Amino acid sequence: MASTSLRKLERKVALITGAASGIGEATARLFSRHGAKVVIADVQDNLGQKVANDLGSSSAIFVHCDVTTESDVKNVVDTTISKFGKLDIMHNNAGIIGEPNTSILESTLTDFEQVIKVNLISYFLGTKHAARVMIPNRSGSIIMTASTSSVIAGGAPHAYTSSKHGIVGLTKNTAVELGQHGIRVNCISPYLLDTPLSRVFYGDDVFKKVYPNGKILHRDDVAEAALYLASDEVGYVSGHNLMVDGGNSNLKLGFNYFSQSK
Repeated sequence: MASTSLRKLERKVALITGAASGIGEATARLFSRHGAKVVIADVQDNLGQKVANDLGSSSAIFVHCDVTTESDVKNVVDTTISKFGKLDIMHNNAGIIGEPNTSILESTLTDFEQVIKVNLISYFLGTKHAARVMIPNRSGSIIMTASTSSVIAGGAPHAYTSSKHGIVGLTKNTAVELGQHGIRVNCISPYLLDTPLSRVFYGDDVFKKVYPNGKILHRDDVAEAALYLASDEVGYVSGHNLMVDGGNSNLKLGFNYFSQSK
């Protein structure tokens, strides 16, 4: 546990979408250890409430939120203000990968639209409503979870890759606009995470060969990157896409999703 003297988010209030599991849960727990009050927004009610209970009623709350519905996003931001009095950190993190298709010919419009709604439109909504309450305070940090698929091709399905490229554009555009109000906007682009679902989807052998630095990426590594961007220590960093990939995005030939999924 971080000592009091090293707690980087003391007296901060953070709202994290998709925080009932995965990267969001790891980030919520890390932010709490660093002194932040945390609002956990998710559709996974039981898991989300458990995370909030683990962190303690004085430090965290769970709010059911469908991030693709603007009224839900507005409500969770308003609930944050009502409970904790302010919003310092907005982490747009909820996301899905969509159908594991290998061809544009097999992709469905329904799936493409759903991935864009969850992975990109929800980030627009989260940023919009976070900015609404941050602008009067002339401060705030907005963080987006993107992916190495935001800068490279062939590593994921078409809808997912399209959504992650869009997140970078949204990040840069809003960083330009909101900077005048003292609000920083950045995104994080992690590489393939080692999760049970990833191992089922890609197979164990993938994790033996796709990391150029030899270290497998875990959700806690991504949470540490979010902590860095959330803290006041990086007060001049905005509009940045922070790669958390062990150098993979620098490779000429990286992991090929299409060849692996045949």
